[in-house]
Amino acid sequence: MKINHLAVVVENLDSAMGFWCDALGLELQHTEVNNEEQVKIGFLTIGESRIELLEPTTPDSGIGKYLAKRGAGMHHLCVEVEDIDRAMQHLRERHIELINEVPKTNHEGTRYCFIHPRSTGGVLVELYQLAGK
Repeated sequence: MKINHLAVVVENLDSAMGFWCDALGLELQHTEVNNEEQVKIGFLTIGESRIELLEPTTPDSGIGKYLAKRGAGMHHLCVEVEDIDRAMQHLRERHIELINEVPKTNHEGTRYCFIHPRSTGGVLVELYQLAGK
């Protein structure tokens, strides 16, 4: 396992680049819009991991509601696993609450699910199994 990415909610992706790229010196690899999740994502590389900046595309999306309720800031930690089905079963056996009972699949074929913060001490954790693994 390793950290795949940290996700940070921002009000405006372009404005956020002032800190993350200009001041901190990270390089924006690319941006994309995830229509299913209604979010615009900026991907920054840091070592072997990434930081994903999340800007809601609609106020009623999950990220839009999060931003309205909690403001900008840390959203979740993503842990990369070899076998997401096995990892999820391991967590269920330990009575860890999963938000997704079945992994979702993104446009790249990466499978992912979220663990509820009630089971993690307050941190939203995402599990990620990269496509082709």
